[in-house]
Amino acid sequence: MEKSPFLIGIAGGTGSGKTYIAQELQKSDPAKVLIFSHDNYYKDRGNIPLESRKDLNYDEPQAIDEELFFEHLTDLKAGRPINMPQYDFETHTRKPMTVYVEPKPVIIVEGILILTDKRVANLLDLTLFVEVDGDIRLARRLERDVGERDRSFQESLNQYLTSAQPMHDKYVEPGKDEADLIINNNGSRDALQDALETVRARILEVLGESQ
Repeated sequence: MEKSPFLIGIAGGTGSGKTYIAQELQKSDPAKVLIFSHDNYYKDRGNIPLESRKDLNYDEPQAIDEELFFEHLTDLKAGRPINMPQYDFETHTRKPMTVYVEPKPVIIVEGILILTDKRVANLLDLTLFVEVDGDIRLARRLERDVGERDRSFQESLNQYLTSAQPMHDKYVEPGKDEADLIINNNGSRDALQDALETVRARILEVLGESQ
């Protein structure tokens, strides 16, 4: 690539809508906007019995393979392709296959902990923080975990109360102070769309400069 990709970071708590916002922004130009998710870089837990894996803390920085994530993000920023790992949330293990990913002019980096690692934060050109009330995040997380990640209602609730919310307060919320733009996603569609339009305009500006 002639010009280094423009990196947009989207942080925020579990259930805040980061993935939805990333997908909406990607629609600006899907051929030139890549979504790069922190979720693919959870550590493999295959060495721990399955029942015990469910009790681990997946909301702290230590749950992420931060070195590999930073290495791959650095490669993409430098215009180099990567082989991105894939994660199975039902078994909490890394899948045997990887996905070949080539950089694009705009890369959207999303994850609850992307602003915790200062090395990652320093690579980002624009940072967004998605702010959502805790009760709404809980409801969204319960719906996701029970519907998509093979957890019972009680398992998901317990994990939220014992790890997700405490880790949010400790690691995620402080990132709001570092963000360039705070997006409120408590349910007001008009407010969300206004924020998305602001970021889309910046993306289109970057894409125009890259041509």
